[in-house]
Amino acid sequence: MLRTARTLVPVVTQTVAQTVRAHLDEARRRITGHRPSGDRDATDVDLDVPAPAGVAAYARQVSAQRLVAAPPAEVAALVHDLDRTHAWLTLHVAWRGERPATLVAGASFAQQISLMDIPAQARWEVERADESGFALRGTGPMGITVGLWCTLVATDGGTAVRLDGALDGAPVRGPVGLTAVRSVETALAASLAELADLLDGSGPARLRVPDEPVRHEATGRLLDPATPVLVGVGQVVVRDPGIDPADPAEPAEPADLAVRALRAAAEDAGARLDLLAAADLVAAVPSASWTYPDQAGLVAERVGAADAATLQTSPYGGDGGQLALNDAAQQVADGAAHVVLVSGAEAGASVAALQRAGREPDWTRQPADAAPDRVIGVDRPANNEAETAVGLGAPIYVYALLESALQGAAGTDAATHRAAVADLWARASRTAAANPHAWDPRARTAREIAEPRPDNRWVSEPYTKLLCANLQVDLAAGAIVTSVAAAQAAGVPQDRWVFLHAGASATDEWFVSERADLAHSPAIATAGRAVLDHAGIAAEDLGPVDLYSCFPAAVQLGARALGLPWDDPDRPLTVTGGLTFAGGPGNAYGLHAVATMAPLLRADRSAHGLTSSLGWYATKHALGVWSATPPEQPYVHLRPTVDRPPGRPVRTELVGSGVVEAVTVPHRREGGREAVVLAVVEDDGTRVLLRREEPAEVAALADEDLLRRRVRLEGDRIVVSGERTALPAPPPAPVRTERDGAVLVITLDRPAVRNAIDRRTAIELERAVDDAEADATVRAIVLTGAGGTFCAGMDLAGAHRGEVPVTDRRGPLGLTAEPPTKPTVAAVEGAALAGGFELVLCADLVVAAEDATFGLPEAKRGLLAAAGGLWRVGTRLPRPVALELALVGDALPAGRLAELGLVNAVTAPGEALARALDLAHRIAANAPLSVRVGKQLVDAAPTWSPAEGFARQSELASPVVLSDDAREGVAAFAEKRAPRWTGR
Repeated sequence: MLRTARTLVPVVTQTVAQTVRAHLDEARRRITGHRPSGDRDATDVDLDVPAPAGVAAYARQVSAQRLVAAPPAEVAALVHDLDRTHAWLTLHVAWRGERPATLVAGASFAQQISLMDIPAQARWEVERADESGFALRGTGPMGITVGLWCTLVATDGGTAVRLDGALDGAPVRGPVGLTAVRSVETALAASLAELADLLDGSGPARLRVPDEPVRHEATGRLLDPATPVLVGVGQVVVRDPGIDPADPAEPAEPADLAVRALRAAAEDAGARLDLLAAADLVAAVPSASWTYPDQAGLVAERVGAADAATLQTSPYGGDGGQLALNDAAQQVADGAAHVVLVSGAEAGASVAALQRAGREPDWTRQPADAAPDRVIGVDRPANNEAETAVGLGAPIYVYALLESALQGAAGTDAATHRAAVADLWARASRTAAANPHAWDPRARTAREIAEPRPDNRWVSEPYTKLLCANLQVDLAAGAIVTSVAAAQAAGVPQDRWVFLHAGASATDEWFVSERADLAHSPAIATAGRAVLDHAGIAAEDLGPVDLYSCFPAAVQLGARALGLPWDDPDRPLTVTGGLTFAGGPGNAYGLHAVATMAPLLRADRSAHGLTSSLGWYATKHALGVWSATPPEQPYVHLRPTVDRPPGRPVRTELVGSGVVEAVTVPHRREGGREAVVLAVVEDDGTRVLLRREEPAEVAALADEDLLRRRVRLEGDRIVVSGERTALPAPPPAPVRTERDGAVLVITLDRPAVRNAIDRRTAIELERAVDDAEADATVRAIVLTGAGGTFCAGMDLAGAHRGEVPVTDRRGPLGLTAEPPTKPTVAAVEGAALAGGFELVLCADLVVAAEDATFGLPEAKRGLLAAAGGLWRVGTRLPRPVALELALVGDALPAGRLAELGLVNAVTAPGEALARALDLAHRIAANAPLSVRVGKQLVDAAPTWSPAEGFARQSELASPVVLSDDAREGVAAFAEKRAPRWTGR
């Protein structure tokens, strides 16, 4: 039954459209003489190759013929070679089970072929295989019989080749058969074109990828054909752009450098054909030195892949390189792409040189409406108002502040910490000295790096210039990611293969000043744990490591989060030399890290390497684990839910006293201290940012040991007092999250105000839902409230202060404009009123205590339930009940709403959460794809007309019926075991 359904569901939805196309093609051929693209031209019509014996016995027959400029023996050798079938026979999808290496009369084998773009299995018997071609007869799905013949006839120009295909059986004698046989005819004509290209070189070599396991020679393992693999890497460094004020010649622009890097990557891969032209996806990390609206599209055009889909990472963020590679691998693993090109480039040194010469770059300017097909990554304003007010508007100041916080957390004095940081950077410079692609390959001593002097000025204490990223570079990197099936088909030697075992991405609290602790990164810790767990290794098992190194603080945050020592001279944390010495190419450094690591892993095939990238102020992160040994688990781009500690409110006025958490001293470019910036934590957990600019006070504070000491304002001066003390804890979070297996429980936690939603709560609720949506291991959500109340709605006092609880994405209350797509269960105790009821209405299932109440009392306050409340009750409840809620404004009990179908279950008081969790876990135990599409169907059904309902249902259902999970579900039932879902 399942096999029949897999065949029939998509056939039903495609038959009409394909039959119409077939009739239109035939009518156009008769009227105009035009032959569709898959048909042969006029010279083919003159060939007279006889039909093979036996073809006329089938109900449906089609043929195609073509002259090939090769002798019959050469053609026969190719068409008999089953190892090369995928290269020319477009009907071929994959082999199933054992098969001979070449066609031999009497042999039998199974093959997956494509009928109307639908996979179908054919079991063949070889009747004939000789110098005149071959004859295959077999059976297909649903009792269909099939035949395939190749006939070769020597001619003056080479060989006349005729392919015949035939179908018979009840399913193909009706309209479906017309469509199926037409698809075979098109495929036969296309196959002959591929055959001619292979034999006479009449066209470029095209990549045809079989859908069958690939044997990994070094381990003997059979790999899933969609396993992603890095096959080629390339880097370009132009240390001297050679700009002459008297010479108008333009230096290479970033797009050209990216193309050069990709060509180097293709050469590194060593494929038999042009992998760049074969790309079906081209990804770009945007240049910061020259803006292209569609950099990926420009690069695709210049490498000969103009028809490829395009992708870019967000405009700002050093996480882009690793993020693009993680996404590329996921596209390959999902079967959406076979060959992906990833590149990034900067020409900052050229821009600076041109400006010194009084010129501006005359580089490519794309139309304003140019855009890639897809953009990935997160972009928001980098700073909040408090940070901007005190001058923390650039990485050099923010990371210097973070460096101070790391020193305070370590409990060391300034001299000791600075010496350790300088030594870390000196070790990085020695790595850069051995890197042929480093921008500044000179080894430096720790003393050279730490001591300020005219060519190593203070930037913002404790950082000198040599402790900061160098962005004025001309650098480019490119990488080619393919499926192992594509790599094998393209002839990439397996000793070039490097596997991405797992990728992960996550974000920390977006604004630095609102983080619970400036010296820790929960996002790196979570993402790192996720990739290492998926790869089946621990941090101590890692070989080469490259942690993003724009500033020493970034390396320390990464190392601390991952459990790696950052001050161990025997444990390098960079393979390039870092962004100071290897170079900081805008957003794309992560590509250089991977391009440098790949040869190291090829040389040590047992090693695992880790690369990390980050954006803004250690805000957004991407990581990957790599090895030349194949992974034990299928690749996944993980987006784990981050268990973040409560954030801190922030302001710029100190009330009373507080403890100094961090301090930095910005310097003027021409020399001299400009100010002192302090991060002070008050006793209630609020962080206060202070900027002091009066010269005498700056001098006094800059020379004082301030970390972890209490300060207060006396008049207009900061006074330092007391011994070192611990930082006050952040205030409690208004939204808590907790994992319970595959379920994420989101709890509104403001019981003092009956969990009313203010601006901060709305933002944190939105983030919690975003995290759950991104994390594939979260299968369901439970939303509840703390303290015996669900939610009293909008915090009117907060709204009166101007803190309106509306977020940029999910709108009112942080949820109601865009509810979760994952199944959500509301667990309601006590009152769910106004906005609280509107939150409940965003859930898919509702469990309520018997004394819970629901209402929309806005009319009593001159307001309106405009966050979706009135609309949703109008669609989910009878009109009189909806009007009672809207006009009277009195609450209704849970039992009444259960009778009307809005509440799924009523429990004893205090038991709603347990019952909701039970429902959520039962949902999570089911096949993810079935659950997702089932919810999508039910949600969309009210918007469909009766005429379109069945068609849309079939359209959405086809991928589910044909999925791996469908096969697994049936197998698990038959084998009396629990299913193992993959979501595919």
